[in-house]
Amino acid sequence: MLTAEAVIEFETERLRLRQWRTTDRGPFAALNADPEVMAFFPSTLSHEASDALAARCAALIEARGWGFWACELKRTGEFIGFVGLHEPPAALPFSPCVEIGWRLALPFWGQGYASEAARGALAVGFEQLALSEIVSFTATINTRSRAVMSRLGMRQTGQFMHPLLADGSPLRAHCWYRLPVAQWHAQGLTRRRK
Repeated sequence: MLTAEAVIEFETERLRLRQWRTTDRGPFAALNADPEVMAFFPSTLSHEASDALAARCAALIEARGWGFWACELKRTGEFIGFVGLHEPPAALPFSPCVEIGWRLALPFWGQGYASEAARGALAVGFEQLALSEIVSFTATINTRSRAVMSRLGMRQTGQFMHPLLADGSPLRAHCWYRLPVAQWHAQGLTRRRK
């Protein structure tokens, strides 16, 4: 497991990416119960399952210094979801890998927050953790997340059937995108964090 020396937190122009707090659990449960937010996941989450996910995210950050960070608006301190880096436990065609991912509450969609926070997370991955590549993947029909991946400079690399989803599920067909560190540097994407 790739580890950092201390818990990493960072800011972008409008956002703060930080360790989780107990006060995040209520709004996190609300977004995980929203059918529109969870449209490209197998199901919505109960409050208990959402709390368990938040606890796992916090524990991974505590253990290795990075992960799916809680994301808040700097202006108000309002929790809006998570964005960050993760080592997927499922055996995927491109494993082992570090993925970038995000999940934001619906009122915060369409404002560039996912892209902004993800650019900061990519900078952490490449500049602080010295990763050689970061990937992202989603259901092929998830055009919104795929658009974010493209905005981040990632390029679609392949398609696969997600091993944890049932045959016949409309979500089983997935695509994956990758961003090698050399491409990151070539695109001049370094140091966009505040």
